[in-house]
Amino acid sequence: MAVSVAALMLASLLTSPSAALPACPQIFGHGGYPTGANAWERDQVRQPNNPTAVNRYKGWGASGVEADLQLTKDGTKAVMWHNTSTWGLTGTKKNITEIWWAAGDTALKGRTINRGLFKGETVYTFREWLGAMRSAGMVGLVEIKPEARQSLLSSNATVKAQGWREVLDPVKENIRSQEIILYSHDSAIAAELKQRVTAAGLTQVLSGGPIWPEVTKWEEPPPSWRLNENAWKSALQSGAKRVASDYTPEFSAWLKGKCQ
Repeated sequence: MAVSVAALMLASLLTSPSAALPACPQIFGHGGYPTGANAWERDQVRQPNNPTAVNRYKGWGASGVEADLQLTKDGTKAVMWHNTSTWGLTGTKKNITEIWWAAGDTALKGRTINRGLFKGETVYTFREWLGAMRSAGMVGLVEIKPEARQSLLSSNATVKAQGWREVLDPVKENIRSQEIILYSHDSAIAAELKQRVTAAGLTQVLSGGPIWPEVTKWEEPPPSWRLNENAWKSALQSGAKRVASDYTPEFSAWLKGKCQ
């Protein structure tokens, strides 16, 4: 029986090498942070907490980034920063929870990063960062840092309410135009977050995050990305749709030819 040209072409497509390749996951860029004693002293401020970093990670192949939300004194301003203190920024070293955003001689606003790839960039508010992420077309995975307990779990109802407004109001303003995911490693903050976003009808912000397969403990200078190859292979073979990585450009390059 004669076989049609169309059937032969379909059979060729189905048996071609590309047909067997898994779907490529979306990469969520994450700035590596040293481990061990006095890790903050070795921090090179790689975190995508500012527009310059966001665009750099996008250029490296990321579809989203994991960034860090802190709150200034008494929950008065939600800002994008990762260290407990202002270490890595210009100005007098102070804990973020002890200073105001724009008031006083130790204010956070206007300080700039003093080391690493993004030296010279400033600290941004959560609203400003969301705007940069929307412009870049990136998905925002936001860790509410444990230090935010100072306001988000405050015994002072006014402080607590102010802190949560700083976190959730920008989300409410932007959720229709961009994907935002919130989480915290602090169990008490996470529980309060779940309760509040459920009450606000925003439960979508609790899901959609990536898996974190990498096995290296970050250090400066960074360990070889090759230590993570087996973990990346396992993630790809498992069908992971989103994968977080400290090695965004290397992971993006490694995926080429292995997925489609």
